[in-house]
Amino acid sequence: MNNEDYSLLLVDDEEDVLEFLSYNLKKEGFNVITASNGLEAISEAKKHKPDLILLDVMMPEMDGIETCEKIREIPEISKTMVAFLTARGEDYSQVAGFDAGGDDYITKPIKPKVLTSRIKALLKRANGKGHDEPLSTDIIEISNLKIDLEKYIVIKDDNEIVLPKKEFLLLALLASKPSKVFTRDFIFNEIWGDDIIVGERTIDVHIRKLREKIGEGYIKTVKGVGYKFEVS
Repeated sequence: MNNEDYSLLLVDDEEDVLEFLSYNLKKEGFNVITASNGLEAISEAKKHKPDLILLDVMMPEMDGIETCEKIREIPEISKTMVAFLTARGEDYSQVAGFDAGGDDYITKPIKPKVLTSRIKALLKRANGKGHDEPLSTDIIEISNLKIDLEKYIVIKDDNEIVLPKKEFLLLALLASKPSKVFTRDFIFNEIWGDDIIVGERTIDVHIRKLREKIGEGYIKTVKGVGYKFEVS
């Protein structure tokens, strides 16, 4: 991949952090846009349509979690990859980030070369050249639920449901083979891949969010094994 083909939106309220990361990412060839708070980040994202947003959690006015939630509600940028970049590494903070629709969670401090590698892995998936590649170009229709794997659209009872990319891919995976039990390890490898480090509760958070959005009667938990798609 050519780094110069991709634009990154870097969001942090600390000017020295913005300058340091922006300098190093530009040196790697990326096009970098910066913002110093959540409101500015949303405005810049709508204006520039970046390929990836690197979002600090602890910010004034609107923190990173709320910013990500707002981004997921805006159709033209709702599918943009979001990685939280923060000094907070506690499990509860990571769960909150994924709960808000984040795609990855990167803990500072991090070496520029390592950060670049993480960014490339995320962009590869966002570009459909990795585990984020659609399962097919077909439409899955089960009961009153329609999943368009090419357009990344979910429709229930003629109403469109907006899902972050990881939630969509998880739903598409489970619905691709109704009644088949997918193990947690298989889901991790298919949706996140080996080179993306996520917390143990990541799948649980995404499953819960899916159930909230599409209803409780589709995804079943198989205790100690994984999950399956089955209409009640």
